[in-house]
Amino acid sequence: MQIYKVGGAVRDRLLGKPVTDIDWVVVGATTEEMLAKGFRPVGSDFPVFLHPKSGEEYALARTERKSGRGYGGFTFHASPEVTLEEDLIRRDLTINAMAEDDQQNLTDPYHGQRDLEARLLRHVSPAFAEDPLRVLRVARFAARYAGLGFTVAPETLELMRQLSDSGELEALTAERSWKEISRALMEDQPQVFIEVLRACDALKVLMPEVDALFGVPQPEAHHPEIDTGVHTLSVLEQAALHKQPLTVRWACLLHDLGKGLTPEAEWPRHIAHEHTGLKLIKAVNERFKAPKDCQELALLVGQYHTHGHRALELKPSTLLELLQSFDVYRRPQRFEEFIAACEMDARGRKGLEQRSYPQAEYLRGAASAARGVAVQPLLEKGFKGPELGEAIKRERLKALKAYKESASA
Repeated sequence: MQIYKVGGAVRDRLLGKPVTDIDWVVVGATTEEMLAKGFRPVGSDFPVFLHPKSGEEYALARTERKSGRGYGGFTFHASPEVTLEEDLIRRDLTINAMAEDDQQNLTDPYHGQRDLEARLLRHVSPAFAEDPLRVLRVARFAARYAGLGFTVAPETLELMRQLSDSGELEALTAERSWKEISRALMEDQPQVFIEVLRACDALKVLMPEVDALFGVPQPEAHHPEIDTGVHTLSVLEQAALHKQPLTVRWACLLHDLGKGLTPEAEWPRHIAHEHTGLKLIKAVNERFKAPKDCQELALLVGQYHTHGHRALELKPSTLLELLQSFDVYRRPQRFEEFIAACEMDARGRKGLEQRSYPQAEYLRGAASAARGVAVQPLLEKGFKGPELGEAIKRERLKALKAYKESASA
């Protein structure tokens, strides 16, 4: 029995990056031997075990063969005869197909270290094209390591393109796709994830609504970058620079989908894109079964982001409707995330990345003014039921009028 550290732990150590998760592969062992040493089995698809003390995953060396469509369409074979090299060749990228023993002696049969130095994401073998999930994984790695200068090797991009064109991407489950998308959006440069998907034709398969934004012009006075797709990438980039949570990043990606539906005759204006885009945002949310908080914020940002930009001009009644839509009294955090998404939208424009966004403080002040209305005095006056609701609304409107006047003074 020989035990090797494999994959990301080896890659990140060689890159000088912190190693968080460690995967191990065991060569020359049987399931019975692992159980006898106290390892606990997990998963039914192939033999993976948890270490009795550390809890880390140890997998028996295995080979795999394509037996059906999609991510799960593989037959695995694990036995003591499977070599380390045979196990490594089934991995996605050369930089993930290295192993080291307990003395840090490197096993690198597919030149992963060379590709690390060349800053290339390159597939290990033609079997790469058998697993459609790898399209998303490579795009995610491109987003993670773009800051170090990594790019996707041309021949790997071509294989990704073949996968995109084959219909295999449609066999991916919503859960597996969302796992990769959500992780990619939380990388340092999530816009690179979208760029790579677009470069290999995967974006038009997975998110045709986002792909449709590229080449759609906007008014240059508000959008010096002009192209709606380029703007969307810039908004996503700003969200990452400002360390926004996943909910905000997801909303940033989808906020302008309605512009993809504007008839060419109406370009570069996009009247009512906030409303036409809602059905598209809903479709993307449902396609990937995004978590409820991501779905809700994306729809609210899509519908109201232009309200955010025009906050200082809104009538008190419109401002109150906005606050009610977000339920700022019980869900204050969601309104904060809306403000963040609006600010990222304002900054995601060529040459305007450092612009101030006074709307943010104004909206926070308005929410505070509305929340400051006390209900108890109204109860003491005898209001109840629907009448109480109307009385609260009148008092909040009065508070917002006073707030707007003081802010304008």
